[in-house]
Order: sequence, then structure tokens, then C-alpha cells
Amino acid sequence: MSITRQTITRALRASPFKRSPSFITSIRFNTTTAAESPSSPVVDPKITQIVDQISTLTLLETSQLVNELKTRLNISDIALPVAGGAAGGVGGGAQQASPAEEEEAKQPVEEKTMFAIKLESFDAKSKPKVIKEVKGLLGLSLVESKKFVESAPKVLKENVAKEDAEKIKATLEGLGAKVVLE
Repeated sequence: MSITRQTITRALRASPFKRSPSFITSIRFNTTTAAESPSSPVVDPKITQIVDQISTLTLLETSQLVNELKTRLNISDIALPVAGGAAGGVGGGAQQASPAEEEEAKQPVEEKTMFAIKLESFDAKSKPKVIKEVKGLLGLSLVESKKFVESAPKVLKENVAKEDAEKIKATLEGLGAKVVLE
């Protein structure tokens, strides 16, 4: 039994409630079957049956289904962007990564191990302490250390291991200097 839009529209126009300002009528016309909408694609009954079965699964069973499909179809986990929106769901077609993308994913990101320590600036009150520390780090005379610190921003040391660079940075920052690792 199919009701057409024209029938509903006529019924609403003839309604005695249309003159009442408090009565609001809202109708949404949806077509859900292939018979009502010739432009919608016909879905294979086998697919419809699978969708019906999946929709009755619990959350745990759905999780097990996804894991089983990943192993049988050899689909690797794909990291989704955090702000990328919602995933396609259980039936959403996951795409398999190309071999080039898989190679890039397997290669670990190289972490920088060698740094240059750069003295950006220093607090005027802590200038003598910074000069003394730079003198000890670089093995310069007191006059050379003073000229070095006053000419900041300047690179203190280059090709320093990460751990040592972080120690030196922490020491100088504790004295009131601003240090950057490059």
C-alpha cells in the first residue's frame, strides 16, 4: 500500500487543523524500496542477508568478526587521523595499502641523535654564572667566554649526543640561559 505525495498534500490542505497556529505539520518523504525509487540500485539478496546478520551481532561478536576478516583477507591495521571523523563502520570497505605504502610504514622513523647546542639568550642577572659554565664547557679563557656569551645567539657545540645535549641544556637553563637544540 503506497501513499503518494499528492494524496498526503491534499489531505493536509483539507485538514481543519491548518488554521490553528499551534498546529505544525512536518512530513518527510523517504523512499526506501527499489519499487518506490527506480534510481536506487538493487541490492543482491545475499548481501542483504549478510547485513541483516551483522546488524544482530553484539559488540564483542562484531570485534571478533572484524579481526577474522582482517586475518583472512590479509588487511593490515591502518592508522586513522585523529580529527578525521568517524570510521566507515563494520561494513565500510577497508582499502588495502599498496606495497610502497607498506614499505614506508615498516621503516622506522629515524630519530635525530646528534644535536647542535645553541645559546639563544640569557638573563642579565645570571650572566656571570653562564659565562663560568661556558668557560668550563668549551675550555676557553674567561675573556673569551665573556665575549662568546655576549655574542649570543651562538652555537656552543655541534655534533653532541642527545643525552649530553639535554644535560647541557638543562644545566644552562637552570642558570637562567635560553638554549635550543638544533
